[in-house]
Amino acid sequence: MSKRSLTPEREPTRSAERESARSRATRAARQALRVLAVELGTPAGPGTPLFGTVQNRWLRRLPYVVAFLFAVSLLPSSINVLGHDYGMNGGLAGGLATAQTVPLLLAVTRPLQAWWVIFAADVVCALALTGADGVAGRAWPWPPTVIVGYLVLMLALSLRERRRTLIAVWLTTGAAGMLAEPITPEHSYGTWVLLFVLSGVMLLMGGTLRERGDTQRKLREQETISEAERARRTLLEERTRIARELHDVVAHHMSVITVQADSAPYRIGGIPKEAQEEFGAIAATARESLAEMRRLLGVLRSEESERHGGPEKAPQPGIGQLPKLVEGTVRAGVPVELALPEEPVALEPAVDLSAYRIVQEALANVVRHAPGARTRVSVTTAADGSRLTVLVVNSAPPAPSAPLETTGTGHGLIGMRERVRLLDGSLDTGPLPDGGFRVAAQLPLTGLPSSADPRSAGSASGGSAPDGSPSPSSSPSAPSSASPSSTKDSPSA
Repeated sequence: MSKRSLTPEREPTRSAERESARSRATRAARQALRVLAVELGTPAGPGTPLFGTVQNRWLRRLPYVVAFLFAVSLLPSSINVLGHDYGMNGGLAGGLATAQTVPLLLAVTRPLQAWWVIFAADVVCALALTGADGVAGRAWPWPPTVIVGYLVLMLALSLRERRRTLIAVWLTTGAAGMLAEPITPEHSYGTWVLLFVLSGVMLLMGGTLRERGDTQRKLREQETISEAERARRTLLEERTRIARELHDVVAHHMSVITVQADSAPYRIGGIPKEAQEEFGAIAATARESLAEMRRLLGVLRSEESERHGGPEKAPQPGIGQLPKLVEGTVRAGVPVELALPEEPVALEPAVDLSAYRIVQEALANVVRHAPGARTRVSVTTAADGSRLTVLVVNSAPPAPSAPLETTGTGHGLIGMRERVRLLDGSLDTGPLPDGGFRVAAQLPLTGLPSSADPRSAGSASGGSAPDGSPSPSSSPSAPSSASPSSTKDSPSA
């Protein structure tokens, strides 16, 4: 009783499950056909020729030559095979052979469109051969000439189209051969499996080569972008460093202005009230400018403190510290000669610091790229006192020595150019005929007499003018880094 009552309930359930499974399979099949149609109808390239981006002119023409040779050789061969061997009508054989071979020329620029023409011609040819007299004992549905032309087309297709399109073409080729299997003429040799396997191999080989080329091209582009980013980062770091150093210089002079303006009413008697108010306004403006500069440069100082555990307390270096710098380079194994002006030269702080940094970077590059090379450093002034010339020249390194770095990025010279540009000077660098390297910088001298003592210009804020007021030519008292740059753009210097 209970079994009979349960049977009618189970049958509708099973029937609903079968209908649900059938509907899911139908939807999946429709989705697969839709994806297949989209992939086969959407070319990847805009019609540019194969190897169109290659710089070699002969290599760019190679696809045209290969396509022309195969089209010219396969056209008469296909007509002969279809007409004489398979017994097909001469006009039909000529038309099908033309449709199967001439589109190979189109495959150089539009391989997917060429595949549609050739594949349709191959299918029509296979159907036409079912009624031919000479099919018995021969290959079907794909004659030998059809297989050769189709494989050439697969190679062109794989070098252009994306992976999903190649898979769709391969599956379509196999599906066409499977659908033709039930109507295979008697005593003929089936070739659809052979074409299916060989076309898959060609697509795999060509697709692998294309993806490998794409990967290499992207790596080259990424290396170019990375190099540009490194150069830009180095430039920004050098500008940040210069900004800190300029802050030290300007901040000191602004401090001097503030002290002079605040103390003027006490140092000079009989100043009118209006003049005292003017001095007070000058001092307030100077203090406001100092506060604003410190706010803008606060981030840079914070980064410096994080890296070095606190700002450096050493004063800014100048050409007066070049003997010590040269002494350290000599201890590193580089023979260096130093020539400085016989008379003391008073330099503006920015010029003095830039001259030192240029020599510092040039000597560091000699140590890295030309260890043991004889080097000469000279700092001279023009006869009219208008400019300072900094020259660092090194010879080729001794034969047994090997450079610590075999390649250069040019980032070291970026910092030199930034400093020279800041002062509106000029920089000339380059290799020498004997294998050495030259760095020559011209820095303008303005505002200070050439006979002044640089030590008085480089003293702390305690210096004074003859009248007892603080000297505006005092050197900066704020800290700054004195480490050399670490890059170079020539392997010889």
